[in-house]
Amino acid sequence: MSLAFLSPVGEAIARSPMERMAKADGARFEVREGWNVAVDYEGPGSDTVSWADVSHLRKWEVPGDGVAGLGTAGREGEAWWCGVTGDRVLVLGGSEAPADGLDVTCNYAGLTILGPQARETIARFCAIDLRPHISPPRSFRPGSIARQPGMILVEAPDRFLLLFGWAIGEYMWSVVADAAKYLGGAPIGLTELNDA
Repeated sequence: MSLAFLSPVGEAIARSPMERMAKADGARFEVREGWNVAVDYEGPGSDTVSWADVSHLRKWEVPGDGVAGLGTAGREGEAWWCGVTGDRVLVLGGSEAPADGLDVTCNYAGLTILGPQARETIARFCAIDLRPHISPPRSFRPGSIARQPGMILVEAPDRFLLLFGWAIGEYMWSVVADAAKYLGGAPIGLTELNDA
């Protein structure tokens, strides 16, 4: 009996838990660095609020070393260093694994929400206080997002990265889409996100 059917054929492509939802909203996909990612969408974008699936973003957990304090984030090169606890840091992005880094990329799915109505969109489903004087840029806030555990990185005044469990990706896409579409929002692909 041959077990050849158990051997992988070709290169495996990683997929976001929100890919099906993005495809239903008109996404066009390309394979980039081993991930099938939405690069753009049919139809017009939005000038009020947009969201993009960034689940492919590399994520590492490292022992805390003072790079980022609890509740804050620091930028080192292309990566954000986010203080989760007093002895644990989450590194988001970058091309190289940090020393002592444990790859947790597929533990957390992610959505970036941006635009002048981004904060209002998030307030419709999240109790984390994102008012500018409480959560300025470079804030990192763990808490409840749509009644699920998650974390929010305030990248800029109108740009937020939401992280949450991989298994609830479709649910979170639906929640964000419901809140954003009411405000004239639309999903965007990585091409437009990178230009923002």
